[in-house]
This record gives sequence, structure tokens and C-alpha cells, in this order.
Amino acid sequence: QVHLVESGGGLVQAGGSLRLSCAASTTILSINFMGWYRQVPGKQRELVAGITSGGLTNYVDSVKGRFTISRDNAKNTMYLQMNSLKPEDTAVYYCYATRPYTPPYWGQGTQVTVSS
Repeated sequence: QVHLVESGGGLVQAGGSLRLSCAASTTILSINFMGWYRQVPGKQRELVAGITSGGLTNYVDSVKGRFTISRDNAKNTMYLQMNSLKPEDTAVYYCYATRPYTPPYWGQGTQVTVSS
């Protein structure tokens, strides 16, 4: 079992920055994929950014060039640096992790609100 705890959400003005953190309860060396999803009411949860155990990253087009995902294996933590935030980035952001042969793990979510 892996417990994921997000932090770093909040209220920021458009153009501002936030850094989200996702702390895992165990070593993330065994986690082959970690990612950040976001969800707004009435819409499906979407994958914003992902990172493999080897450091390969991918981003949804709407955040490319503004968001950066990273992971610190020594701290068992994943990050999402969000710059040049826009009102449309407003959502609940969820941490996600997968290991081979187990169901995926989710954090409880952290609210990000970007005011115009």
C-alpha cells in the first residue's frame, strides 16, 4: 500500500506560480509511473503531467512550457512546478502512482484556484 499526500495548492493570481508536492509513504523507486491529474466539476479527470522511474516526462498540450514535473527519489516526493498560471488551470489536482501488478494509488487532492 502506498499513501500519497499532496500539498502546495492555494489561491494565486493569473501569471503567478505554485509548486505542488506529493509525498509517498514508501520508497518511490518501486513506482514506475507517477503523475498529476486535475479535475473540475462536471468534467473528467485529465492527466496533466507524468514522469516515469527513468525520468521520462510527458505533458498535456495546455501546460507545455509552463509546468514542470519532477521526482526526488531520496525524498520519496514528486513535484509539479506551475508557472504562468491561468484561470483555466483552476482545478483539484491529484497525485497518482502505479506499481506493477497493483491497482493505482491516488492522493486526496489539493485545490488550485487561479484568479483573473
